[in-house]
Amino acid sequence: MIRMEILYLTADDVRELLDMRGALEVVEAAFMEHGMERVQMPAKSYLYFPTGDLRTMPAYLESAGIAGVKIVNAHPGNPAKGLPTVMAVVVLNSIETGTPLAVMDGTYLTDMRTGAAGGVAADHLARRDAAVVGMIGAGRQARTQLQALSLVRNIETVKIVDVSATTCNRFREDMAELGCDIVIAESVRDACDCDILVTTTPVRAPIVADGWVREGTHINAIGADAKGKEELDPLILKRSRIVIDDYAQATHSGEINVPLKDGVITVDDIYGTLGEVVAGIKPGRTRDSEITVFDSTGLAIQDVSTANHIYQQAVERGIGTRLKLF
Repeated sequence: MIRMEILYLTADDVRELLDMRGALEVVEAAFMEHGMERVQMPAKSYLYFPTGDLRTMPAYLESAGIAGVKIVNAHPGNPAKGLPTVMAVVVLNSIETGTPLAVMDGTYLTDMRTGAAGGVAADHLARRDAAVVGMIGAGRQARTQLQALSLVRNIETVKIVDVSATTCNRFREDMAELGCDIVIAESVRDACDCDILVTTTPVRAPIVADGWVREGTHINAIGADAKGKEELDPLILKRSRIVIDDYAQATHSGEINVPLKDGVITVDDIYGTLGEVVAGIKPGRTRDSEITVFDSTGLAIQDVSTANHIYQQAVERGIGTRLKLF
């Protein structure tokens, strides 16, 4: 019998092999493939528990010959138990035989690929002179969002607001290395006075009012990733260019899911997908005064392409543990 081994990569391995520049590159390429309709990606499937949910996310990028699946949870009560809210495992598979090639920690990967998606969106949709970022939510996801934004724009000032003052202070300390002027905003409204607004909260009722968002703002709406979640006043969407990551997922669980259900907006109000913008099928921002919104639900193609990037580097550098499968 042929000896079958699988490469196992721990969280420390993944952190060593993945940086934001690499994540931006592979995630943008994945969106390009999505825009060109060269991927297979069923919508996320969910299991709902009293304490959270579990999701499976398969994808196949046809041109790149990459396939795999991520299994990820979302449990808001986990921090009180000393655990991350989101944890994940990614499995890469051979498209030739279907055999698993690698299993790796997907928690840090998820943070990075989501931050990278926000960076890709801002690069195509935010004003070129955008320099002030407002961040509602200062947790782990806010960190990778800012890391990515700092690579695609010259960010000078960051206004942060969070329900926890401790979280804000820790964010300011941890992100000082980026060289931005990071200030704790007096309120959500104060944080909305910016060029790029990033929302990374788990709320189920809008926390950003329509009147607080000025013309020319780009919004990365990250927090709404399940049915019933929304962070923005739907009236903001009515006056914005709405760019989503994927129709099936966004209409079910993205920022637009509740406004669509309530009839505030229709699918005709959706401008297109980020993949279409990246691929040049549709233009991004066309004038400085418009408001643009990127509705991010997180796509399996982001996970699989990023995991493959990590795997290829691990093989080249001899990092990871070979485990006997059979």
